[in-house]
Amino acid sequence: MRTHNNAAWWFAVPAFSLLLLVGLIPIVAVFNFSLFDIFTLEDRYWVGLDWYRELTVSVDLYKALGRSVLFSTLVVLIQFPLGIGIALMMRRGSIQTTAMLMLLAIPLVVPWNMIPIVWTTLVNPDFGVLGQFFGWIGWDFDYKFNALHTWMLILTVDTWHWVGLVAILAYSGRSSIPNAYFHAAVIDGASRRAVFWHIELPKMRAVLLMALLLRVMDSLMIYTEAFAINAGGPNGATTFLSLDLGEDINAFNYGPAAARSVIYFLFVLLLAWNFRRMMQRAEAA
Repeated sequence: MRTHNNAAWWFAVPAFSLLLLVGLIPIVAVFNFSLFDIFTLEDRYWVGLDWYRELTVSVDLYKALGRSVLFSTLVVLIQFPLGIGIALMMRRGSIQTTAMLMLLAIPLVVPWNMIPIVWTTLVNPDFGVLGQFFGWIGWDFDYKFNALHTWMLILTVDTWHWVGLVAILAYSGRSSIPNAYFHAAVIDGASRRAVFWHIELPKMRAVLLMALLLRVMDSLMIYTEAFAINAGGPNGATTFLSLDLGEDINAFNYGPAAARSVIYFLFVLLLAWNFRRMMQRAEAA
């Protein structure tokens, strides 16, 4: 009779303990803060669920949520076709592919606070390369007072920063496909489009779902780039959820900020749970 030894789970105890320390305890603390009107840690007053009631009827909250969802949707629609297209152009095992992967990884290691500085310098009409080019072609690019231009710049910055991640993950998923599938497609006379839709995309689905989860979660938390570029302007056109939260924290409104954090956490948790369901279905397919 076979016996099961679960002693290996003891090796996971340090990881679970660390997760409890850096994950669960801060969440509980933030929820506790959301139930108080806090002036200082020693001077606070019980308000119960008042902050949650105010937030759930706040029009600004739903507007910020709409902007964040729109931004994440545009990020996915732009970066995934572009990243997958780059991955499909790279041949497995070649020196050129190795160089391309290294170039794609460079933006991923650039400090976040430096990225908006680099791009706002590039689009500066006085000395920026892109800004002078825009002036040469007669395009009055004004990301400070034109909401469309601000969105374009933030999306460009985010795409430059993260499309490499999508391309690298897509390339890794494509590289794991056995050559036998491609040989069979050649024998059957399948077109390039048919190979992509019926071989490459289904086999890449699991890793692409992981990339999708990472990009959606990260795009919903965008703060540094949007704040440094236009601080949520013009006229609140780029005020995302994270910027609203940052304003509460900067104004020392710790009670409302904690309530916002809990609501955002539950929203992101719901998204992550749905993505997990999608990944399980993809693995089972």
